[in-house]
Amino acid sequence: MFARALTLFVAAVFSVSSLAASGDAFEGHDYARVKNPQAVATGKKVEVLEFFWYRCPHCFQLEPSLAKWIKALPKDAQIRRVPAVFREDWMPGAKLYYTLEQMGLLERLHAKVFDAYHLQNLDLNDPAVLGKWIAKQGVDRKKFESTYKSFSTQSKATQGARLAMTYGITGVPAFIVDGKYMTSVGMTGSEARLFEVLDELIAKARAERAGKKAAP
Repeated sequence: MFARALTLFVAAVFSVSSLAASGDAFEGHDYARVKNPQAVATGKKVEVLEFFWYRCPHCFQLEPSLAKWIKALPKDAQIRRVPAVFREDWMPGAKLYYTLEQMGLLERLHAKVFDAYHLQNLDLNDPAVLGKWIAKQGVDRKKFESTYKSFSTQSKATQGARLAMTYGITGVPAFIVDGKYMTSVGMTGSEARLFEVLDELIAKARAERAGKKAAP
C-alpha cells in the first residue's frame, strides 16, 4: 500500500514539474489567480505591477534583468512599480520613489537608489543622508525635500501600501498582471522563468481583453 502511494505521489510531482517546465505557465505553480481582481490604471494597456522595496536584496538582484525586460515590453503592456510598505521603516523608501516620480527623475535615479542602499551602504531613510546624496546627484535639494514632505507624496505612498494589502502581497518582489494574476521568482523558481511567465500572462490577459480564449 505504501509503495503504491509513493508511486502515485512521485507521478503527481513529476506531472506538475513537467507542466511547469513545458513552457506553458502552470496555474498553482508558476502563478496564482488573484482572489479579488482589481481594475487597472493603464487603460487599454495590459498592466504589470511590480511590488518592491528599495532595501530588499532580492529586488536589488532582480533589478538589472527587470530593467532589460521592461525595455522589450510589447506596446500594449505597461509596467507600474509600487513600493510596498509592510512596516513603518518601509515608508521612507516609498516616499523617495514617489518623490523621484513626481520630479521626473526615476529613469535616471531609480537604479542608483538601489546601489546607494546595497553597494554604498547608505541609509537613505535618514533625511540628512538622503539630502546630501540627492544633492550629489545634481538635484535641487530644497525642491526635493519639499516634494518629499508634500501631502501628494504621502498620499501616493499610502495608496501604494493599501494596494499591496488589497492584492494580498506578503513579500517582494511580486508581480500582478492586469489585476488578475500574481507571480514571483519564488513561484517560478528562477529569474529567467519569471520573465517567461510574465510574458505568457501578458499574452493571456491580452487574449482575455479581446474576448478570446488564451492559447493553451
